[in-house]
Amino acid sequence: MGMFYGSLNHTTSGRRKQSTKRKANKSFSSAVRAATLSSSPYRRETPNYPSASDTAGVAARVDSPKYTGTLVKGIGTMHKSNAVPIIDEQHMKDIARMRR
Repeated sequence: MGMFYGSLNHTTSGRRKQSTKRKANKSFSSAVRAATLSSSPYRRETPNYPSASDTAGVAARVDSPKYTGTLVKGIGTMHKSNAVPIIDEQHMKDIARMRR
């Protein structure tokens, strides 16, 4: 048999196929159901490790990096949201003249 294209739940005319599910074994399902309903949930015995009560002051907060140099004069936008550094006034004029 070759490749099958289409739905496995519907015939080629579009009608839904009948379900071919097998009936469940009643004795097995009733035994499993009785075992799960009557017993309490399984919990393994592990020691309880509580969280630390004092979590303040674990590490010092790092200051955000800031540019302190003199080379970059500002930030310009070339195309859409592409931010480029402006170094001098000639560079600023060149970026302003650029077209799409």
